[in-house]
Amino acid sequence: MNEQIRVYDPVATGSVATRVTSHPLAGLGGKVIGFVDNAKPNFQYLVDDLGALLMQKYGVAEIVKHRKRGQVPMGDAVADELAEKCDAIIAGSGD
Repeated sequence: MNEQIRVYDPVATGSVATRVTSHPLAGLGGKVIGFVDNAKPNFQYLVDDLGALLMQKYGVAEIVKHRKRGQVPMGDAVADELAEKCDAIIAGSGD
């Protein structure tokens, strides 16, 4: 009997591109904060509440939201667009 076993490698290929990171923000007043939602249940509620708190209490000017499709990477184009628009980006999940 000749059996075959198929083995899958779960490791995703890495990106060789480097990104420049910025220095910590001196404050949040007038800043644009982005949220990347990885499509976990209830994350949108957390972002809505946290965004409102950041605007009311810390003077954040705008909240930008991007919802990913599950665990699929958002891609360089979206990351670049968010980096262009936002002073800080928070990636998160809910449940």
